Amino acid sequence: MKVKTGIGLDSHRFVEGESDRPFILGGLQFEDAPALAGNSDADVILHAVTDAISGVTGRTVIGAVADAMCKQGITDSKAYLAVALEDLAKMGGGAWQISHLSVAVECLRPKIDPKVPGLRASLASLLAIEVEDVCITATTGEGLNDCGRGLGMHVSAVLTVVRD
Repeated sequence: MKVKTGIGLDSHRFVEGESDRPFILGGLQFEDAPALAGNSDADVILHAVTDAISGVTGRTVIGAVADAMCKQGITDSKAYLAVALEDLAKMGGGAWQISHLSVAVECLRPKIDPKVPGLRASLASLLAIEVEDVCITATTGEGLNDCGRGLGMHVSAVLTVVRD
């Protein structure tokens, strides 16, 4: 068995003031926080997961590919994730399978723990893996940086793929 691991990171600030943008996290919409700023839906979890897949495939999606998609009006981060998953499916003749995803969220707000079951289910569905293979942890960062002071969110993702 061969194993590969990808690491992804992403950060976004919250939109200041009133906004019609929804707060999207892990492919789900929540009402208890302001939207995150970005040229896409700014789904910081999906961006980090997409980046982790890119760490396995070697083709960066969050960046030039996603920016080009945004210019075409494609702002749903699930579309960027789909591109990365297509790259993974093509790699090695499709023999690589996602084995595990670990996501660490740093933010003062919103509270992540109540959202974990829904986020795990959403990510498992998007990645076509079992819910028990998706783990999410959260920290406030103790106010040491902008995310810990409530100005935005930072996510780290570690994705493991295997091939027989």
